[in-house]
Amino acid sequence: MAKTHTSKIQITVGLDDNRIPEKLYWTAQDGGVSNEEAKAVMLSVWDQKKQESLRVDLWTKDMPVDEMKLFFHQTLITMSDTYLRATQDEKMAATMKDFCDYFAEKLDLIKK
Repeated sequence: MAKTHTSKIQITVGLDDNRIPEKLYWTAQDGGVSNEEAKAVMLSVWDQKKQESLRVDLWTKDMPVDEMKLFFHQTLITMSDTYLRATQDEKMAATMKDFCDYFAEKLDLIKK
C-alpha cells in the first residue's frame, strides 16, 4: 500500500465579546505559512451530496472598506483563473475577466 500524505490548513479566529472577528490567523505548513495574520478569509467547500457550495466568509472589524474592495476584485480575478484551469472554457473565463475589469472600473480600482 502506498504511503499517503495529508496536509492541514488552519484558520484561527479571535473574537470579541460579541463574537465579532477581531483577529484572523492562518497556517499552511506545506506552503511555508505559520500563524500569519490576515484581515479577511473566504472559504468555499463543495458538498457533492447536496450539490451546493458551503461558504465561510470572515473579516475583522477593522478591515478597511477600500482593502475589502481590492480583496473582492483580486478574488474574482483568481476565481476566473481557477475556472479556466478547471474547465478549459476560455470563452466564459474571458467573460469573467471582462466583468472583473468592469468591477474594478466602477470601484475606481484601476485607472481608466
